Amino acid sequence: MSSKHLTLNDRIKISQMLSEQASFKSIAATIGKNCTSVSREIKNHMVFRKTGGYGRSYNACIHRRDCNVRGLCTNCSLGKRKPCSLCGKCNSFCPDFAEEKCLKLDNPPYVCNGCPDKIKCTLEKRIYNAASADREYKEVLSESRTGIAYSEEEIAHLDQLISPLIRKGQSINHICANNKDSIMISERTVYRLVDYNLFSARNIDLPRKVKYNRRKKKKNFKVDKACRIGRTYQHYLEFRSSHPDLPITEMDSVEGTKGGKVLLTLHFVKAELMLAFLRDSNDSQSVIDIIDKLYLELRCDIFLSVMPLLLTDNGSEFSNPKAMEFDRQGNRRTHIFYCDPSAPGQKGSAEKNHEFIRCVLPKGTSFDGLTQSDISLLMDHINSYSRESLGNKCPYDMFQFLYGEETLSLLGCHKIEPNDVNLTPTLLRRQ
Repeated sequence: MSSKHLTLNDRIKISQMLSEQASFKSIAATIGKNCTSVSREIKNHMVFRKTGGYGRSYNACIHRRDCNVRGLCTNCSLGKRKPCSLCGKCNSFCPDFAEEKCLKLDNPPYVCNGCPDKIKCTLEKRIYNAASADREYKEVLSESRTGIAYSEEEIAHLDQLISPLIRKGQSINHICANNKDSIMISERTVYRLVDYNLFSARNIDLPRKVKYNRRKKKKNFKVDKACRIGRTYQHYLEFRSSHPDLPITEMDSVEGTKGGKVLLTLHFVKAELMLAFLRDSNDSQSVIDIIDKLYLELRCDIFLSVMPLLLTDNGSEFSNPKAMEFDRQGNRRTHIFYCDPSAPGQKGSAEKNHEFIRCVLPKGTSFDGLTQSDISLLMDHINSYSRESLGNKCPYDMFQFLYGEETLSLLGCHKIEPNDVNLTPTLLRRQ
């Protein structure tokens, strides 16, 4: 009896026949599967590559054929001798950039494997690779069995229905028994969602829950349970090797007291400058809101040049990468990758910079009484502190050198005079 799942040999055969421009029907007949299975396999596991053609750099601008813009980058080796369209980086910096997409990819086979124009095409490629597809498939087998797959909207809907009833003293058993048509999840799942602090009602609001000891091991809720697929630390290293010039931003959370307000930190590694944003709760939506806000305030061109690559840990608040990687129109604005579990040293620059935050807000300090203005003041003092690693310059000056005063102004950063820098708890007590 044949397996329902595709094997590596099946995927190799698909890749070979795509290169030969075979139809889905003939591919399906060869491997003994349905046409729909072949189509779904290719769509789910295609790889997006921003590579040019033979002797040509990647360039997806609709104006690339007749563009004569020169000198976009001040330190570019091309200078003003040749058009910027030959460089391959002009798409990130040119204000007139408008992306062109290949219309052939909207129809079968949806990938460029057998395209006769691939060798001279400079647009983004979609490639089906058997080894990559098989690796993603195996990752799905383990990743898809972790966490709970509910969207932010579904959680909000359940919260509006269940939390008010819990506060009335009703048990979860009573709520589920009398609202089957509205809730449509098991009683045990409701307990888990309450336990993960995803509802406004808490464990202490349940009549008997407070009598039970907390379990030693507590699982994290993940919005996208397969979020790490294609975004592991190994994938990050491979991406960095092919894009060595992209600046890295490390993203992390800093907790006050459990269940209280929490900070989101963004650390620009090259300049050692860090931003921090106060959030009411440590959930995925609050992180997405901050990324969206920065994207609007910085404008897309500055955002793409400052934050093209994000490295973060495996916290559940970062488990909806697609909402952060793409804007609301579906345009990519960054790439997100995850460190290995229990490996904070892989983003050690941000972890080390958190020590400055802890000088002013020691562990166990509640952030509930703070405002964003307090946090911005704290980061201004930290970013004005001279570092030996920067040649005794401060991160503010280094960031200004790399990206300009305008970007710092849009980020709301201000420089503190060296002799006025205060990295003790008295900084915020005076506020």
